[in-house]
Amino acid sequence: MAEATERLRSGLLVGHAGLRSAGATDPVGKDVHDGDTVAVRTAGDFGVRFLGVDAPEVSSPLPGTQGPPVALDDPRWEQALAVAFAPGALPLGPHADPALVAHLEAQAVVGEAVNHARLAAAARIALVDMVGKDMAALGVDAAGFRLFLAFAGHVVDRYGRLLGYVRPDQPGVPAEQRLGSYNERLLAAGWASPYFIWPNTDPWRAVPAIVDAVPAPGTVARAAAAGPALAAARAAVKAARRGQLGLYEAARPLRLQAFELRMLARRLPPDRWLVDLSTDSDTLIPPQRYPRVPLPEDRLFIPAEYVPLWVENGWKRP
Repeated sequence: MAEATERLRSGLLVGHAGLRSAGATDPVGKDVHDGDTVAVRTAGDFGVRFLGVDAPEVSSPLPGTQGPPVALDDPRWEQALAVAFAPGALPLGPHADPALVAHLEAQAVVGEAVNHARLAAAARIALVDMVGKDMAALGVDAAGFRLFLAFAGHVVDRYGRLLGYVRPDQPGVPAEQRLGSYNERLLAAGWASPYFIWPNTDPWRAVPAIVDAVPAPGTVARAAAAGPALAAARAAVKAARRGQLGLYEAARPLRLQAFELRMLARRLPPDRWLVDLSTDSDTLIPPQRYPRVPLPEDRLFIPAEYVPLWVENGWKRP
């Protein structure tokens, strides 16, 4: 299936589109609105990435390669994890923190690639089941099913996928009666890990100007607790963990988080800073020290390009 966007070898993200009125009389005249705006239709399909969650990867390029994605249950992935930290292995970037390397090595245990694949398949089935039950509840088939996407600070990610909180579209239905978002339901069922990235997370995503979305130093825990959506999401994660649901099952829980597996595949350390939502700190945590915040629902990641804005607003950077 054709993609509406793709990333070139140079790293440039590009899109493909046609004139909206192609086939009509004078499509150019109809679709050129003014000197800097043209109406188009995508030549291909957009992917939609759920905000605030991170499910296990079904496939990923093997570490240190530029090849196509390889299924996580392929024996090559198990072999790759087995030697990921062996002497002579490709380093995790030029300045990898030894503590981070030790953390990742402890998670990449024997059998974790197969386990990751197993849980990824189960998470996919869970989402398929949720969508199927929603269609049945609404009395529609796939052709009549529509999704409602709520965007936040970023509308697309670095791969050209739409970013949003996604639920069935139910126009005219009161908010309290609508089916919940898949983002929230996946967290509650334990089939996705929380992955909160500022400013795309409540309550900061609702602030009109990004400069005003930076919380004052020493207030982030209170702000997180006061935001109903974020507080509910974090509580749902804690409940799923207590109930040993999904990725938290007692026998073989997910050890290597999806974003950690992607780091190993790229052989690059993380680049997002973070703050701890469980404490009212005034200091940013460097990207490679994220394991210092042990619970994923307490991590609020901050893209590196926004760190100067946080520092300008009084936050300390070690």
